Amino acid sequence: MKVYTKTGDKGTTALFGGTRVPKNHIRIESYGTVDELNSHIGLIRDQDINGIYKNTLAEIQNKLFTVGAILATPPEKETLKNGKDRLNIPKITEAEIEFMENAIDSMEASLPQMTHFVLPGGHPTVSYCHIARCVCRRAERIAVHLNEIESIDFFVLKYLNRLSDYLFVLARKLSQDLNAEEVQWIPEKY
Repeated sequence: MKVYTKTGDKGTTALFGGTRVPKNHIRIESYGTVDELNSHIGLIRDQDINGIYKNTLAEIQNKLFTVGAILATPPEKETLKNGKDRLNIPKITEAEIEFMENAIDSMEASLPQMTHFVLPGGHPTVSYCHIARCVCRRAERIAVHLNEIESIDFFVLKYLNRLSDYLFVLARKLSQDLNAEEVQWIPEKY
């Protein structure tokens, strides 16, 4: 199979199920942003960090492919002709949400309580986490917009929301692990 198909040369692409849409369609924007997020998470995973975080990030990357597949499937294609069988797309469940919540709780147990917003930075690896967090929030916003147009699985929205929390706490934990300064944002007084 060749990488180039030439089917998108006129600015359209196929969703799961074969429906062709413009490449700037909200569904494409949605799962494309999830793909971008997945690449940023890969960059974090490539850093010299604890193997526990690497394994968790690998699990998250795997689930982001599931999220992308869900977002790439229009509602009318979710059910096959007999009305019973769904396309072969895995789902995001409460178990994946709990997995991230447990990882967050584990990291937070050794972190000082937050009293202020934190400025992104302090170490390149920490900055990569903050960039991924921001891309995750954008992916979430686009998925919410898509959900306003065509209903999507609630767990996709919940997963993206929780993932941004995970990435924020991971950035704080990596600051601690890497002895990077965590700079608090103190608003100027006028």
